[in-house]
Amino acid sequence: MKMGIVGLPNVGKSTLFNAITKAGAECANYPFCTIEPNVGVVAVPDERLENLAKIYQPEKVTPAVIEFVDIAGLVKGASHGEGLGNKFLSHIREVDSIVEVVRCFEDTNIVHVDGSIDPIRDIETINLELVFADIETVEKRIENAKKKLKADKKAQSEIDAFEKIKKALENGKPARSVELTEEELLLVKDAFLLTMKPILYIANVSEGQLANAFEDENVKKVVEYANQEKAEVIPLCIKIEEELATLEGEDEKEMLEALGLQESGLDKVIKASYDLLGLMSFLTAGEPEVRAWTIKKGTKAPQAAGKIHSDIERGFIRAEIVSYDDLIREGSIVAVKEKGLMRSEGKDYIMQDGDVVLFRFNV
Repeated sequence: MKMGIVGLPNVGKSTLFNAITKAGAECANYPFCTIEPNVGVVAVPDERLENLAKIYQPEKVTPAVIEFVDIAGLVKGASHGEGLGNKFLSHIREVDSIVEVVRCFEDTNIVHVDGSIDPIRDIETINLELVFADIETVEKRIENAKKKLKADKKAQSEIDAFEKIKKALENGKPARSVELTEEELLLVKDAFLLTMKPILYIANVSEGQLANAFEDENVKKVVEYANQEKAEVIPLCIKIEEELATLEGEDEKEMLEALGLQESGLDKVIKASYDLLGLMSFLTAGEPEVRAWTIKKGTKAPQAAGKIHSDIERGFIRAEIVSYDDLIREGSIVAVKEKGLMRSEGKDYIMQDGDVVLFRFNV
């Protein structure tokens, strides 16, 4: 799954990307420093893996991962090809959801592309460019569906669905704000609308703003805007996160304690991104490996087994499952079995986050 990090030039996108992935993407104080998108794969923080490793003492521990893409800074007129508009929009089309970085701090040493700090203006600059691009896509789809209407009466359903979306877009609202039936969602899915993608806002604040970030006027504006589309806002001091990313172990822990933080802001971003995509993890555990496997929420046991190997899905017999909490409390799989806490689940079982699983299958 890919998360696209977007924002105007010089708002902290590439710095955030560097901190998340420790990838060292080029970062400078001028527009379009990032042209081709940088890509980084990062682990989803999951303390359950560490706790299971204490029980099993495995040869390796493998976390779930998520991919972040640092996309070129956007400017007004991108939907008409301004700046790197065409590239920007094509790169966004390829990601599954959007992390939008919004500058909420003042700093005369860092030039703002529009000359002043105004988070709502910045958000609307980006979001309206995505809306304009989607209007063009929707109009083409409506036109094509109308041509098919005489030969295929089902095309009317497609027209109706896209007309609903067009109305919202023309009012400056994203496609994801439109209530669509399951059938309508299927009809519009292959249009790959930019504003249909789920979004997470990162309010980039200064170190001084961080302690009471949600009381800051600029952050409040971002939260109010995000609430209208049921999106989440995470305030981050990206400069601090960049420093934290260079530390490990006790050094990182000490800095977090000094800042009065329980976890890094980046861990929050990664976890929120994972949740935004409707993802969760099931776990497998043994001496060779303790591992988290990524699946969509609502996935049934055989399809989850298929994430490990297609042969396991094909030959699926049953899933032997214990909840993570039960396993940690009892301390071993033997104790779990003795207390009757291991369940045998069939093909219709819907996997739960944190299920520790052993799949039985025919070869």
